[in-house]
Amino acid sequence: MKPSDGEAERLSGSPTITYVQGSQKSERLADLGYTILRNKQDVSRFQIVVEIAKHQPAIRQREIAELLGVTPQSISGYMQDLLAEKHIVAAGRGRYELTREGVEWLLANAEQLEGYARHIRQNIIHQVTIWTALAAENLRQGDSVGVYMKDGLLYAGKNEQSAMGVVISDARAKNDVGVTRLSGIITHSEGAIRVCKIPRVQRGGSRNIKYDVLRTVVEAGDIVGAVGIEASVALGNIDRVPDLYYGSQEGVIEAALHGLSSVIVLTDDTFTDFLKRAEDARLTYEIFDLVVS
Repeated sequence: MKPSDGEAERLSGSPTITYVQGSQKSERLADLGYTILRNKQDVSRFQIVVEIAKHQPAIRQREIAELLGVTPQSISGYMQDLLAEKHIVAAGRGRYELTREGVEWLLANAEQLEGYARHIRQNIIHQVTIWTALAAENLRQGDSVGVYMKDGLLYAGKNEQSAMGVVISDARAKNDVGVTRLSGIITHSEGAIRVCKIPRVQRGGSRNIKYDVLRTVVEAGDIVGAVGIEASVALGNIDRVPDLYYGSQEGVIEAALHGLSSVIVLTDDTFTDFLKRAEDARLTYEIFDLVVS
């Protein structure tokens, strides 16, 4: 008995994949026989053969069904097909083994899947993945460009870099430009975070801070964030407007991940929570306790 569409979907682990033939190469790949992804029954048969191969020398139909998360009845029809095609043989006591023909069928389909995956990685993903960067100079469509990080932003320029790509359209210097076919590794180092702890208002707030230390720390930061009114007032007292106020904890972490040196001024009740966030992001931080003893 053949399984219903619902059972077949459970066997395959995913709905039917529609293969769109958009080029000569795609048509050629389809002609090679990528029916295993277009036919639920073939996907299920493939999974059954894989389990039999994995559990040689013999495995029962009930055990195969348990491994695939379905009932023995739902794969009965597939087992009969595989027996008729001599991909498997009954080894006695309800057990099954893979034949030489079954091994060849399994390898052929595995190679097709591998080729299809390689086609997706090499020919499709590269085409649809476009990185946005700032043009370091005037660029023309088709230019080969080096891609690199600078001041927390991604740049594309004509000088060779460890990561290279191709410009998708003309762009003037300092404008946004699309880069595709990116290869290599973008050289990048994360920035450190300087964490300035200050007291809440009931413990003195902005009136109980080591301003000489705060001024020195803030001057070394590319991005400065403030958490709480006490922090905003403290920065104002040294004539520094914070770059970030709302969402500053997330913003400072993002800035550090993009290579910027960041400073965050926060009250002691939010201090521990921020350190956990920084540790979760695996960022380096330095603590400055600015509370006057």
